[in-house]
Amino acid sequence: MAQVSRGRRLMGEINVVPYIDVMLVLLIIFMITAPLLTQGVKVTLPHAAAKPMPAGKRSPIVLSVTRNGGLYLAVGTRPAFGPASANDIESHVAAALQSDPARGVMIRADTSVSYGVIVRAMVLLQNAGARKVGFMTQPLAGRSSH
Repeated sequence: MAQVSRGRRLMGEINVVPYIDVMLVLLIIFMITAPLLTQGVKVTLPHAAAKPMPAGKRSPIVLSVTRNGGLYLAVGTRPAFGPASANDIESHVAAALQSDPARGVMIRADTSVSYGVIVRAMVLLQNAGARKVGFMTQPLAGRSSH
C-alpha cells in the first residue's frame, strides 16, 4: 500500500540562520577573551621612562611575579602557566633558550613585590641560561614612547 500525501510536501532545506547567530556570539566571546589570555596574570607594573625594546623575531620569555610572590611563566605565544615551582621555571626556560639562546627574557613584577623576590626570580632565569634579563614597565603618563 502506497501512502499518498496530499497537501504539505517535505522541505529538504536546512535553516542556517540559528547557526550563524551562534557563530557570531562565539566570535564575539573569542574576540573579548583572546587579549586576556595573552596577559594571563594580573600584575601592576611600575611606571618608568624607559625606551621600548625593539621587536625581535621571536616573542620573549616572560616571568611574571604576582603581588603574593607567585611565579607564572609565558614562553612565546602560549599563555602563562603557574604558579610554577623553581624547577619547572628553570627547565622550561632552559628548553626555550636551548633552541634560541639570543631570545629575550623579561621579568614582569608587581610594584608591591619585594626586591628579594625579584632577585630570586632573576637568579632562576640566569641558572636556566639567560644571559640578559630585562624588566617590564609601564610608560610614564603624558610621555610618548618614541
